[in-house]
Amino acid sequence: MHTTHRLFYPILAAFLAAVPLLPSSGMAASRAKYGGEFLAIGVGGRALGLGGAYAALASDVTAGYWNPAGLSRMSYPQITFMHDERFGGLVNYDYSAAAMPLGASQTLGFSVIRLGVDDIANTTAAWTDLNNNGLIESNELDNSKITYFNVADWAFLLSYAKKATNEFSYGVNLKVIRRENGEASATGIGFDVGAQYRVTEHLMLGANAQDITTTLVAWSNGTNELITPTLKLGGAYAIDALGGRFSPAFDVDMRFEHRAAAANAHLGAVSFDFHSGLEYEFQDLIALRTGYSDIGSLNIGTGIHLPKFDIDYTFAKFNGTDQLDNTHRISLTFTLQAEQFLRGAE
Repeated sequence: MHTTHRLFYPILAAFLAAVPLLPSSGMAASRAKYGGEFLAIGVGGRALGLGGAYAALASDVTAGYWNPAGLSRMSYPQITFMHDERFGGLVNYDYSAAAMPLGASQTLGFSVIRLGVDDIANTTAAWTDLNNNGLIESNELDNSKITYFNVADWAFLLSYAKKATNEFSYGVNLKVIRRENGEASATGIGFDVGAQYRVTEHLMLGANAQDITTTLVAWSNGTNELITPTLKLGGAYAIDALGGRFSPAFDVDMRFEHRAAAANAHLGAVSFDFHSGLEYEFQDLIALRTGYSDIGSLNIGTGIHLPKFDIDYTFAKFNGTDQLDNTHRISLTFTLQAEQFLRGAE
C-alpha cells in the first residue's frame, strides 16, 4: 500500500466523524446571511491582484483556499504568508498556509486565516456615572479596572488534492471555524469540494463548492447558525504574446441566501457576484496584474519570481463613497525548490 494512500485515510475518517455534527431537521438553527463573509475576503497577492478570479488559475499553495483541486498542480512544497490591514489598521487580516506534494498525483495542505480587532477596551467595570449624563468622562474611569478583549474569526483548512488524469483534478477541504466576540464563542465545521479541468493547452476551468453540506456554527450561548453553500465557477485562458503570457480570468460566485440588491446580480434567492482579472507574466520573472472584485474595488498588482521565493503585491482602490480606506496587500511565498523535494513518481 502506498504511503500517500495511508495519509488519505485520516482525512476520510475525519469526514465520517464529522457527519453527526452536520445540521439535521431536529436541530434548531437559523440561516446566517453573511455568516461566512470573512472567508470571502480572499488570500494571496496574485489572486487578489486579479480581483479574486482564481478558481481556474489556482496552482500554488493558496489553492487550498481558492480551489483545493489546484494543489495537485504543485511540483514542490510551498509555504506562504500574507498580512492585510483595513480601516486605518483597526482590522487585521492574516493568512498562512503550507502544502506538500505526495507521490505523483496527490497533495496535502493546511491553511490558517484570522480576521480580528484586537485590544478592545472594556470599561464596564471601570466606569461610574458620577455626572448622571450617560457619558464616559475621564474623571469617572478607574483605569486599573479596564480590561481588554479581542473579536476574531478563525478558519483552519485541511486540504487534500489528487490529479485523476492529466486534464482533471479534484480536491476537498475539511474546514473548522472558530469565532470569538469577547462574551461568547462559536465553533463550526464544514467541507469544500473543488475541481479543475484543462480543456485545451490554453483553456482551464475551475469550480469550488464551499460549505457544500451547509456549515453549522454552534455558539456557546446556545445559538446555532447555518452558513449556506457558495458555488465558485471560473475560467482562464492563456495567450502567448509579447515575449510572455497573458492570462485573462473570470469567476462568478453563486449564493443561495436571498442577497438581492446586495449582490452584483440576482435571480430570486440566487445571487451572483463577479470577479475579473488580467495577468501578464514575462519569462517567469515578473508579472503585472489588474482586476475588478465583486465589492467594486479596482486592484493593481505585481509579482516578482526569484529562485525559491516569490513576492506578490496588490493595491486595492475603493470607490470614494464606500467609506473604506485603500488597501495594500503583500504576500511572501517560499518554495522548497530542490531535487529531493520534487514531486515524485508512483
